[in-house]
This record gives sequence, structure tokens and C-alpha cells, in this order.
Amino acid sequence: MSDPDRLQSIVTGRMGMLVRLTSAPGGRAALLDALHRYADGLAEEPGTEAYIVHIDPDDADVVWLYEIFRDSDAQREHQQASGFARLMEELTEVLAAPPGVLRLDPVRMSLQQTILTEELSL
Repeated sequence: MSDPDRLQSIVTGRMGMLVRLTSAPGGRAALLDALHRYADGLAEEPGTEAYIVHIDPDDADVVWLYEIFRDSDAQREHQQASGFARLMEELTEVLAAPPGVLRLDPVRMSLQQTILTEELSL
């Protein structure tokens, strides 16, 4: 399979989640700090294939996560990982409401090749 074919692949069998996190008023920075620390340890979770943090442009207290897991076993391993346990402890201190979780079953992914070859500047 050529590289362009790999960038547009069928991802059936994987499990996705969209998670809405609402911080206490003015607490989004602390929430993002906790999520960034967690992301730094994701190498310990090889079944967590994508972890994308989004800020809500319309609500300064909301952060969205989009995650893709290799399969349901990988998602269970994610929930049992020590890094996830630490994150859950931290979130209890910064969230104003329980996370809203929407399970998704991805069927196709398309990724521009330039994202893999160009340096991203933040």
C-alpha cells in the first residue's frame, strides 16, 4: 500500500470518542494543563491511536477531546492505565460538570500528507 493510500484508509473496527469537558469558570487553562500532561504519557497506551484536544471557540470553559482507539480492548486498557487514573484525579479538581461522552465508530480517515512531513508550529 502506498503512503497516499495509507492516509485515506478504512478504519472500521476502531472505536472513537468525543468528550466534552466543562471547566469551572475561568479554569480552562488548568484543564488544558492536565490534558497536556496526560498526552505526554500516551506512549504508554499504544492502542490510543489518536488524541486530539480542541478548545471551544464559543465557550471559554469548554474543551473537547476526540480520541480513536485501536479497538474496544484498547479503550478498556486506556481506562485502566495509570496515566488515565492520574488524569481523572486532576479533572475532579477542575471540572464543573461530569464529562459528556459520545461513542463513535469511525469508518474512514483522511489525513493530508503534509501534516506528516512539515513541522507544525504552535
